[in-house]
Amino acid sequence: MTIRILIADDEALLRMAFSTVLEAQPDMAPVGEAADGAQAIRLARELRPDVVLMDVRMPGIDGIEATRQVIRISPQSRVLILTTFDLDEYAFAGLSAGASGFLLKNTRPEELLTAIRSVAAGDAVVSPRVTRRLLEHLRPHIPDGSSADPDDRLGRLSAREREVLVQVGCGLSNTEIAAALYLAEATVKSHLGRILHKLELRDRIQAVVFAYESRLIHPA
Repeated sequence: MTIRILIADDEALLRMAFSTVLEAQPDMAPVGEAADGAQAIRLARELRPDVVLMDVRMPGIDGIEATRQVIRISPQSRVLILTTFDLDEYAFAGLSAGASGFLLKNTRPEELLTAIRSVAAGDAVVSPRVTRRLLEHLRPHIPDGSSADPDDRLGRLSAREREVLVQVGCGLSNTEIAAALYLAEATVKSHLGRILHKLELRDRIQAVVFAYESRLIHPA
């Protein structure tokens, strides 16, 4: 299977660099390049790529809004947010908009390729430990939900599934959750699968976002 990739970045040299790396892979094919958010949305609608590499800061429609619209018009497409700094305040917004993870623009080529393959396979590219660090630094930017009602989707979960979701939201790995809740790791994976299905979430990262936005976990 060839992974079809759309590259969205306002810097032509970066688009060329990404494209060169991708073209050298037997299982990847860059199918389009966009210089801004509006063009990324249009090309995503036309090309239906498997993965979109999405820069955050672009003229006109930025990468956050572009991600939101790409996910809406092409639900099968997975978005990887590209950031300049690993503590970029827009990273959480991108994940909340539907992205499956984030990458630094200066990431090594092999890490980029691994991330693309992981996302194309339906996984998130942010590890639990990195998720923990991300949340620590982005906590001031996470809405506390104090003026909103709790998400009614929480009612779909069993008590045990809520416990697992809390641990996921805190950035624990499946192994760590198993130890904390005295469960087998396979059982944790089963619970997580049911949680994603019941809450209609795409991946583990979206589960973390949901845990905060639903007020199951409070940023404070």
